Amino acid sequence: MEDSEGYLVEHTELCEALQLRGRILIADEGLNGTVSGRLDMTEAYMQALNTDPRTKGIQFKVDPAPGHAFPKLSIKRRKEVVTLDLGEDDFSPDETTGKHLSPVQWRNLMSEDDTILLDARNQYEWELGHFEGALLPPVENFRELPDWVRENRSRLEGKKIMTYCTGGIRCEKFSGFLLREGFSDVYQLDGGIVSYGKEAGVEGEGFSGKCYVFDERVAVEVNHTSGAKVVSRCQHCSGTSDRYVNCGWSRCNRQYFCCPTCNKDQRRFCSSVCAEAAILSLAAMGIGCD
Repeated sequence: MEDSEGYLVEHTELCEALQLRGRILIADEGLNGTVSGRLDMTEAYMQALNTDPRTKGIQFKVDPAPGHAFPKLSIKRRKEVVTLDLGEDDFSPDETTGKHLSPVQWRNLMSEDDTILLDARNQYEWELGHFEGALLPPVENFRELPDWVRENRSRLEGKKIMTYCTGGIRCEKFSGFLLREGFSDVYQLDGGIVSYGKEAGVEGEGFSGKCYVFDERVAVEVNHTSGAKVVSRCQHCSGTSDRYVNCGWSRCNRQYFCCPTCNKDQRRFCSSVCAEAAILSLAAMGIGCD
């Protein structure tokens, strides 16, 4: 995208005029994000992007919601939409990227013996839900994936490598990197997990748990078959729970799984350490805590 700085200004004006909220990242290679608003406003937004030559043909994923999924509008410019920090070896996904598979094609290829599924997301996303049999590289962030691939080349060679993420954006870059590293059979789930769960006839089959999303919904259903199940567990009682909460101690605020019963019993604290710290802090301010 030429003049991404100028486009940032234009796009901000468009979203503000339509009273949208959300998070959007803009870079020379394109844009990625999620917005929420009234139906007429989101439809106007999609029409505007589809009539703009710079964004014509962009893929949208639409979900109904009872209200705004974001507290405010945030639009930022970045060097890359998703960051691999490849330096001089950087490339555009428009030039090099893995083969896109429809949800039906993806489901069929998953069952073949010579395949390996790579989850390009974070640990906390994986814990909420993932494809059965998939591998989550043990890295701290997306930019560490290139080193992991190079260190684990022997595990990937000779395999059909299937990559997936939430909406497909991270894999546009990651699958392209795999091709540039010499792997020939590289695929990506078109539209990501979100689109997989919407495909009629597939109904999210083979995905366990829910999909983590970066807005106030936190989690969305993917598997709509009789095989749907919860894979995450409450940190306190170890019972099954896909309920993510933030620790009640403001200086911690860690997101963790907690069932409704433990959330009440533990007063939303992730640990006794945080509970004690919160009580001491309130006591120091002269506020009692039962």
